[in-house]
Amino acid sequence: MAIQQASIERFLASAVEASKVILEVSQKDGFIHCFSHLDADGIAAAGVIGKTLFRLDAKIRIRITQQLDEKIVNEIVADKPQLVILTDFGSGVLDMLNQKIPNFKVLILDHHQLNGSSSNPNFVMVNPHMFGIDGASDVSGSGVAYFVAKAVNRANIDLAPIALVGALGDMQDKYEQRSLSGLNELIVDDAVAAGLIKVEKDLTFFGRETRPIHRTLATTTNPFIPGLSGEEDKALAFLASLNIPIKQEEKWRALRDLNEDERKRLCSALADHLLSKGLHMEVENLIGYIYVLTKEEPNTALRDAREFAVVLNSTGRMDRPSLGIAICMGDRKVALEESNKILEDYRKNINKYLTWVNEKPERMRELKNIYVIYGEDAINEKIVGTVSSIIVSSLANPEKPLVAFANVEKEQAAKFSARTTEKAIRKGVNLGDAMRVASEVLGGKGGGHNIAAGATVPLDKIEDFVKTVDELVGKQLRGEKVGSDNHA
Repeated sequence: MAIQQASIERFLASAVEASKVILEVSQKDGFIHCFSHLDADGIAAAGVIGKTLFRLDAKIRIRITQQLDEKIVNEIVADKPQLVILTDFGSGVLDMLNQKIPNFKVLILDHHQLNGSSSNPNFVMVNPHMFGIDGASDVSGSGVAYFVAKAVNRANIDLAPIALVGALGDMQDKYEQRSLSGLNELIVDDAVAAGLIKVEKDLTFFGRETRPIHRTLATTTNPFIPGLSGEEDKALAFLASLNIPIKQEEKWRALRDLNEDERKRLCSALADHLLSKGLHMEVENLIGYIYVLTKEEPNTALRDAREFAVVLNSTGRMDRPSLGIAICMGDRKVALEESNKILEDYRKNINKYLTWVNEKPERMRELKNIYVIYGEDAINEKIVGTVSSIIVSSLANPEKPLVAFANVEKEQAAKFSARTTEKAIRKGVNLGDAMRVASEVLGGKGGGHNIAAGATVPLDKIEDFVKTVDELVGKQLRGEKVGSDNHA
């Protein structure tokens, strides 16, 4: 659905107001403390704001964290910054902010559903939901940060690719043939006009720039290709049957190296293969839009925006977010080399957790309205969201959301991550509302988007929380309202 021009203009006006706050504080040489979320979008948002403030020669500190809680608020009180900037979170804890730091100047650049009062004059908020724009699909946290950065100085248009990386990391490519739309499309236009992004149509498999073709086929899960996904030897045989060489001299060929004829033969053969398995819908997912960062080196993980997003996500999930921020701000030497090593460890961890989930059926249980992964002490709480995102695409019933959790013993809490599909959203599921309401009832905190959300609850409330979320999702599927949308 197209966004009304009036909504876009009101959103952009709010970005201008936020830019004035940044300029005012930086011109007075005030200390600015920025907090952001640890996923790809949050790190990209921190990178966009970090570079913007660096160019203003502002006094800044950037902190990446999994959630915005009282511990972070206590840091703010102790540091006494002249401005607090919250990127990719903040909208879900407005009441806590109003209670704990009502007199601090706070800038909230977020795209999650609102929860609480935003009437405090010290709080300036830029959030698409305030203007009837969907923050789950039309702009990400880094996109919101980008519009503010652009309002600070149009020279910051060169940060548009980073904002698009964040949007793709948040899986906002939900439109026709995996394209970005809404406010994201304005960012694409800026990046294309500046010669920073090239938009192409191609096979949408992950690893287009960096993985050997056979490995790309064997590791694809979106779409999942029976007989090829997870079967590297069969992928090799499949390519051989099409007379597509996997090497050029001694170098492995990636998808980007295929010529037009090879690409057509591969697409046609994959389509025929999927149709032979009765997977007509999956054929549509083969070809889609690719976002190529033209200033990045070919054959590197930063060249393809979706791969870039995985690099950022890995640095955050593996406790090295400063590397991701440095890359977003332009470091292509030490930070990039180190992040490539982190990425390999991250992939190994994900494979280990996916294998663990599949080893025993009781580790993923099907309830009436949801699936639940009991990660407990076996899955890192910072990676449980990634595991959820991967598994949700292959569930037997796509109308049932997936809720996964991992224990955080030192906090005596469980970290929950919920994911669902567009099909479930169309049926009325809103995970942001379900997770928020269920967690608040049980003394925890939660929220997010309709399609992806999270929560933290006490360890002794895990089963109660799972049961409550199951009931709330059931109500949503029956058309009953749960909580409030808070889309002011």
